[in-house]
Amino acid sequence: MSLRGLYAITDTPLLAGGKLLPYAEAALAGGARLLQYRDKSGDAVRRFDEAQALAELCLRHVATLIINDDLELAARLGAGLHLGQTDGSLATARARLGTDVVIGGTCHAQLELAERAVAEGASYIAFGRFFNSNTKPGAPAATVELLDQARARFAQPIVAIGGVTLGTALGLIARGASMVAVIHALFAADSATEVEDRARAFAALFD
Repeated sequence: MSLRGLYAITDTPLLAGGKLLPYAEAALAGGARLLQYRDKSGDAVRRFDEAQALAELCLRHVATLIINDDLELAARLGAGLHLGQTDGSLATARARLGTDVVIGGTCHAQLELAERAVAEGASYIAFGRFFNSNTKPGAPAATVELLDQARARFAQPIVAIGGVTLGTALGLIARGASMVAVIHALFAADSATEVEDRARAFAALFD
């Protein structure tokens, strides 16, 4: 599939109280192309059940499920994987998951990290944070100039992440972001209908 468009990322506290599946489905219905399951808890049984349910939703909406930082879970489900800088080897993940699975790597604001990720088999490279982020308030800040440099240097799709809103996404896309990864600006909503409307608005930026 084409790695372009809205990249929705779940957040456990934000989607507590039974919101995870209906809100994720709303994002997919609105046009999210990738959906990342991000859960940092140690509850392996619940994580498997939720990830499996999300995999079924992605199948139904012809989108790609990405598991954050859990190679074993990604392997069990045949899902994609996203690895941070301290989440294990991208090369090991590629060897385990095969050539067709989508694997992404966090590159913060460093082209050198992107170079390493690409060499190890990354399907996409993620830069951020670009703006103040609720999820990672202390992460190194990236600039739009970095997107220009990355676009000129790498053939891989580029993900922009970190405090991205509807108002700031277009500028990132114009500078070379193939995907915008969104958490709060998508999921901090009062209803699934609102999530779908927001997803549609983000997806329309790529038309």
